[in-house]
Amino acid sequence: MVDLLEARPSVQVAADRARDETDVVVAAFDRLSGDAVTALRAATAEFGKPIVLVTDRIEEGGLAVAVSCRVVAILPRSAMTDSRVADSVRVAASGAVGPPRDLLGRLAEHAERLHREMLAPAGPAGAALSSREIDVLRLMADGLDTQEIATELAYSERTVKNVIYAVTDRLRLRNRSHAVAYAIREGVI
Repeated sequence: MVDLLEARPSVQVAADRARDETDVVVAAFDRLSGDAVTALRAATAEFGKPIVLVTDRIEEGGLAVAVSCRVVAILPRSAMTDSRVADSVRVAASGAVGPPRDLLGRLAEHAERLHREMLAPAGPAGAALSSREIDVLRLMADGLDTQEIATELAYSERTVKNVIYAVTDRLRLRNRSHAVAYAIREGVI
């Protein structure tokens, strides 16, 4: 990486992490692993400068870290050339950039998915299914009748019937088949 950057006359590589001479940090990793995240956070804390990240793989969990660490450009290692890196460094040094649009778009998609999966209500009127209800629905989907479900879960038949009634009534479902279909559609079973 240093050789690529030193080959460009418009870019000067600061030796030995000279804080005063640093305008942009270039960080290169095969993938954004836990160690890489730690290194990015340390660079952000030490320099407080924009970061050009060179990596071939960035997982969704790493997107938020990249944004919080002032990453302003992400370049794939496989397509890296001296001019691409140098151009990204020059643009980052100009201070006229924020996080890359594609990174922000991916981060927004990730946040939306988390909201849907974790924070949004699991069904009509905000009704979520308990683990007991999920167990009963899963066994119903496997074709077990009330007595078999009661035996499998060590419940009484009355308890199983009450669980089924509670789910169908609360979620306004028509019958057991409708309850199973609902659970499958919602990704619960």
